Amino acid sequence: MSKVVELDVREDLKNKQEPFQKIMKAIEGLDSTGDTFILHAPFKPTPLLGVFSSKGFSNEAEEIEEDYWKITFVKQ
Repeated sequence: MSKVVELDVREDLKNKQEPFQKIMKAIEGLDSTGDTFILHAPFKPTPLLGVFSSKGFSNEAEEIEEDYWKITFVKQ
């Protein structure tokens, strides 16, 4: 059974807090094919896409509305 972890970092960024460590901690247990991490962010986190790609995740970024992106990462 695939795991799904969801994290919303919009409030962190609004409060000028860097969410990178929180994001990395959230994906620690996602190591099986099909495991999914869903990130809610105020912008498309382009540098993060590369980090996740190097960890074996594909991604799909969707702009829900202005200042709200939903990025779905799936372990390959």
